[in-house]
Amino acid sequence: MQYKDYYKIMGIARDATQDDVKRAYRKLARKYHPDVSKEPNAEARFKELGEAYEVLKDPEKRTAYDRLGSAWQSGQEFTPPSGWSSDGFESRRSAHAGVSPEQFSDFFESLFGHGFRAAGGGAGARPHGQDEHAKILISIEDAYHGATRVIELAVPQFDSRGNVITHKRTLQVKIPAGVTQGQQIRLSGQGSPAIGGGVNGDLYLEIDLQPHPFFHAEGRDIHLDLPLAPWEAALGARLTVPTLGGRVDVKIPPGSQAGQKLRLKGRGLGGKTPGDQYVVLQIVVPPANTASAREFYEKMRQEMAFNPRSHMGV
Repeated sequence: MQYKDYYKIMGIARDATQDDVKRAYRKLARKYHPDVSKEPNAEARFKELGEAYEVLKDPEKRTAYDRLGSAWQSGQEFTPPSGWSSDGFESRRSAHAGVSPEQFSDFFESLFGHGFRAAGGGAGARPHGQDEHAKILISIEDAYHGATRVIELAVPQFDSRGNVITHKRTLQVKIPAGVTQGQQIRLSGQGSPAIGGGVNGDLYLEIDLQPHPFFHAEGRDIHLDLPLAPWEAALGARLTVPTLGGRVDVKIPPGSQAGQKLRLKGRGLGGKTPGDQYVVLQIVVPPANTASAREFYEKMRQEMAFNPRSHMGV
């Protein structure tokens, strides 16, 4: 049989997130659905796509598939590697991916037809519990300084008869300084338990940053919109601005324009290469809501003869 590159079939990278997998499937499923597609090979592509999605949407199946590594290429003759075993896992098939159980390929059946062992399988290998995934919402200050958080999870567990039950579990989680949006923290052995007393799965916590009234993060870089009065932008100024590490003095150059960025090196989120903070200048015009203010603006108009649209020829 031939090896199937499920990542290539779905047009995604091997490090794609689960959200990436879902988006790719929805896009391609619309394109190749036999009821609406005009592609000549729509039905075959739709079945192939459904099979790929059935594996990559399931973290446990995806982990097993990734164990094959880079030794195989699409179209190569495939034989399961030595030590590969399917004992101890019952394939949880579903039809909603557009593929009924009997339509899976021989390649899929060779991997998941009767299930699979966890990594490090082979005779006598202990079953491995399923990895669990959750999000943890933290402030941008916690991402900068690091923190400890207590979380409560509903965790599946096997009772004495092998039935799945859930119970609430409290964990104390250390958030390392310098974490970024979407980064995952792995808690070894804190996932689902395995049947028969095997090794617990892992828990992956995805970092989700709360919105902040001043700052927003782009990777490790921090951005701050800084309001300026027109005279501060025109004449220059020395101002105190907030950063996640404390207030700092910043020199505003004379003639600054709206949207101009000032870089504060190393003032972003920490890491092997710390991020920077970018101060984005925003000019705020005082309201002409009094007679004296209107008179002042009128005097400016007459004396400055300033046309901000002169470069447009108007």
